[in-house]
Amino acid sequence: MARKSLIAREAKRKKMVEKYAKLREELKGKGDYEALQKLPKNSSPVRLKNRCMFTGRARSYYRKFGVSRLVLREMALRGEIPGLKKSSW
Repeated sequence: MARKSLIAREAKRKKMVEKYAKLREELKGKGDYEALQKLPKNSSPVRLKNRCMFTGRARSYYRKFGVSRLVLREMALRGEIPGLKKSSW
């Protein structure tokens, strides 16, 4: 489980990206890069980090499922993901 502060920080960044998305798009269209630099750093979508929706783990994140490899394995073993099962040979 990731620290609660890291999860909260990421949520704050996500909210800020959504808030400034339209303004950022307009400024990029105009080519006004000076005004673009004055926006908060955390309003840039590049600063977002993918995190597991259950544990908050940032590493080994599967985009297709939105979870980390550890949670994905547990969910697959319980049969919670349709069409996915643990392989063995």
